[in-house]
Amino acid sequence: MLSPARLDRSIAPIRLLAFVGLLAIFWLPPYALIRILVPDSNTVSILAMTLLFVEFVLLLRWWTKQICGAPNWLQHYGLQLTRSNGRLLLLGFAIGSFSLFALFAIELGFGWLQAQWPPVPLIRIAIEGLLVASVFGILEELIFRGWLLQELERDYRPSIALLANSLIFALLHYTKPIEGAIVSLLGLPFDWSAVLRSLPQFPGLLLLGVLLVRAKRVSGQQLGLAIGLHAGLVWGYYLVNVGELVEDGDSVPQWVTGMNQNPLAGVMGMLALGGLLLGVKRFGKWGDRT
Repeated sequence: MLSPARLDRSIAPIRLLAFVGLLAIFWLPPYALIRILVPDSNTVSILAMTLLFVEFVLLLRWWTKQICGAPNWLQHYGLQLTRSNGRLLLLGFAIGSFSLFALFAIELGFGWLQAQWPPVPLIRIAIEGLLVASVFGILEELIFRGWLLQELERDYRPSIALLANSLIFALLHYTKPIEGAIVSLLGLPFDWSAVLRSLPQFPGLLLLGVLLVRAKRVSGQQLGLAIGLHAGLVWGYYLVNVGELVEDGDSVPQWVTGMNQNPLAGVMGMLALGGLLLGVKRFGKWGDRT
């Protein structure tokens, strides 16, 4: 078994595999137990992801101190509690949520989607969505643009690290094949047709990963802007989708507006992400001048 000192000197793939292997050792046994004992699939997903994130944070704190030799693990990954990082977070959240609302407003204006009254109070959905968006924005950016990106940047050029980070981000969010492999290894049934149904979202996830890496880099390696953008997009999508504010129209195919009402799985969503990428690039140039 590699010692912390030898692991620190290892190449990035070895370090990543070691980290993921340790995480799997602690996560897979309780996950299998949850799958067996809990009948509801949504509850299984919530419990499994909650357990995974808790174990990840605990392991990351140990990893940062023992492998990286950094005493302050949050600061090490760009999550320091500073006024600058807070402003970047709020700016990113405003841009992310506004961009998604603008996208849906354009599609409604063209008649591609139809507005409808939400079945539950909108304020309740907004608060629930804000909580979900905050948790996922912070934790996922800590994982992907924090730990993972830094491990890749130790060994590879910035462009290679960006591409690898975005590809891993997209693959892990396109969770159906991974979930199917894990479930099959555990000897449990799995609906593999869901893999094909969710395939159109993969290019959008890849582009989103590129956007969030760029957001960190133009912010002086702080995570605030990336967290804000991520959380703003999630909150806007939660409000529109879970709140059932729109429904598909019949004037254009779903690949234009997004398959299964997922804007990342459509041409318009890809164009919106491209616009955000250009905006982040200009933000970086403006920051260099100031």
